[in-house]
Amino acid sequence: MRNVLDQARKIAIPTRQEEEKIRKIAEELVELVKKEAAKNSEVTEVELGGSYAKGTWLKGTLDLDIFVKIKKEIPVEQFEAIGKKIGFDSMKKFSPYVRYSEHPYVEAEIRNTKVNVVPCYDVEIGQWKSAADRSSFHTRFILEKLDSEKKNEVRLLKKFLRGVDIYGAEIAKEGLGGYVSEVLIYHYGSFIKVLEAAANFAHGQVIGNPTKKFDTALVLIDPIDSNRNLGTAISPQNLGRFILAARAYLKKPSLEFFNGKRQIQNLQNLRNTLVVKFNYKWRSPDIIWGQAKRGATALAVQLELGGFQVLQKGAIVDEKSEAAMLFLLHSTTIEKFMVKNGPDVFRRPESENFILRNSKNKLTWIDDNAKILSLQQREFHDAKKFLQALLKKNLSKAGIPNGIDADMKRGFSVIEGHRVASKSIKKALAELTSTNELIFGSSK
Repeated sequence: MRNVLDQARKIAIPTRQEEEKIRKIAEELVELVKKEAAKNSEVTEVELGGSYAKGTWLKGTLDLDIFVKIKKEIPVEQFEAIGKKIGFDSMKKFSPYVRYSEHPYVEAEIRNTKVNVVPCYDVEIGQWKSAADRSSFHTRFILEKLDSEKKNEVRLLKKFLRGVDIYGAEIAKEGLGGYVSEVLIYHYGSFIKVLEAAANFAHGQVIGNPTKKFDTALVLIDPIDSNRNLGTAISPQNLGRFILAARAYLKKPSLEFFNGKRQIQNLQNLRNTLVVKFNYKWRSPDIIWGQAKRGATALAVQLELGGFQVLQKGAIVDEKSEAAMLFLLHSTTIEKFMVKNGPDVFRRPESENFILRNSKNKLTWIDDNAKILSLQQREFHDAKKFLQALLKKNLSKAGIPNGIDADMKRGFSVIEGHRVASKSIKKALAELTSTNELIFGSSK
């Protein structure tokens, strides 16, 4: 195991040359933001945050977060306007653009490094007015609690999470993000101890000291805010993958857990997939991802009601214009006929009504329990035709969220998975129809 970890450190921990390169970029960009911020009396401070400021960023992957602190009495509309203006003016040489979380912020790409200029309120701890307000306190906490050795343990954990494809707290991934990684190392002390704990997590595992009850599979309390559960952002599927990946690594350590292992797609599974594809008007990635995922959940329910067994569902958004909802079915076709259960013969009004409503069915009979049964033809036995008819008839009745129903009214297509041309959708389908050998392969 020690040899594997030594190799993993080489691919997770930045070199001194890389640190020096990033330090120069960071200083240059912070100065640009400070220069523009100085023109606004509402701004109290500009500071670096995120993994770079905390010293936990991974080799070869870094986003720089620059926070613009604004006086707490400034109204939200003015707060957002100031943040955007400082972001655009300071990054004007680098083709900046707006991104959205709870509030808009400005992003740009400089020398292969993404830079986020994020407004936040200058508040006391616990007096949050925006989600970004905690960032300064997160940075201070990690700098105080983790020494250089533990920061490198965070890097190992992050690299591991990336390797098994569950890294990232954003709604697109719903995995374990950077701050979660830092908090886990804070609680357990090392990468291996985190895995040993994860391998034995119970359902509803509580880490930290909550001030109220949380109903999530993992309860991980933010050390600077006892009312905040970091586990809320982690999907049960990704928590399950983390637990199994921890067990698999401890059983058989391998560098593949840090590098990732290419999945071998099951082509037979691919033939049992359907894709509902549509184009959308651009909006915040968090918003469109959330809408597409809710849409997939709603359509999965409708498919089940129609008699089709949904094994897995998913969504993919290219964050430009294309989105899709994905479904892996037990089969895309089912029997043309189904048995409809009726009441027993002793319930006279109900049995008479059932017989009347099913008089034209293929067969009606009484079973050994004196219940009336009827064999009727399904309206749809092909899942593709079922979805096409459902979506053409009434999008809202199908459960499509309001946010994407307008997009889908302009057009959508239902495609068999093996006929998809889009690279991003193909990649998502490959994940949906493949077994993760890192997680499930160790017992074979």
